[in-house]
Amino acid sequence: MESMVLTPRLACIASLIPQGARLADIGTDHGKLPVSLLLTGRIAAAIGSDIREGPLAHAARNAADYGVSLSLRLAGGLDAVQPEECDTVSIAGMGGQTIAEILAAAPWCEQGQHLLLLQPMTMIYELRQWLWAHGYAIERETLCREDRRQYVVLSVRGSAEKKELPLWQCAFSPALLQADGAKDYLKALLTREERALEGMQQANAIDKARLDTQRCLVMEIKQAWEGLQ
Repeated sequence: MESMVLTPRLACIASLIPQGARLADIGTDHGKLPVSLLLTGRIAAAIGSDIREGPLAHAARNAADYGVSLSLRLAGGLDAVQPEECDTVSIAGMGGQTIAEILAAAPWCEQGQHLLLLQPMTMIYELRQWLWAHGYAIERETLCREDRRQYVVLSVRGSAEKKELPLWQCAFSPALLQADGAKDYLKALLTREERALEGMQQANAIDKARLDTQRCLVMEIKQAWEGLQ
C-alpha cells in the first residue's frame, strides 16, 4: 500500500520523532501522524488519543486500511495514557493554553523521561512562559511553513531548572535563534508586534502597563533579529 501523505506541519513533527519511539499522539484526529510513522517503521508503537468519537473512528479505519496496530483512547489530553506506555508525546494543532493544561494534568511529564513535541496554534509566548516556570527545557524549536502560515514545533523535556520570566521575554527561546529560518520568522514577528504597538499608541485609552510591555516585547524581538544579521 502507498505511504500516507502528511501535511507539511505533520511531516515536520514526524521528522523530529526518534527512531524506535513509543509515541502518544494527543489530539490525534484521524490518526495520520501515528499511522504514517507505524507504516514506515519509524516508531515501535503508538497511542492515539482524542476527545471526539468521530475522528477516532476515522483513525481506526485508517489504521485498518494501512494494516498497522494503533491503540486508540477516547479521552482528554493524557488522561488515558500511562507514563510507561510511551517515551515520546506529540501534542499538535491546539492553543498554547490548552497544551499547558494538558501537561499540568499529567505531572509525570515533568520528570524528564519523555520527549514532548508541542505545536501550538496560538498563545506560543504564554506556552513558553508556562514551560519555563514549570521546569521544562526547550531543547529545540523547528520552523515549518504550510500554505501561508509558519508554524513552530517545540522539542521539550522536563526536569530542568524553573525560571519565571515576563511574557515579553517569551517571544522566542535561545533554541529558536538556532533554527533554520529564524531570521525571517523574527522579522515577520517584529512587523506584527510593531503594528500592534502602533495601534496601542494611537488608541484613545490604553493601559500604560500594557503599552510598556508591548514596547519591551518589540525591543526584545528587534535586538534578537538584529543579532542574526
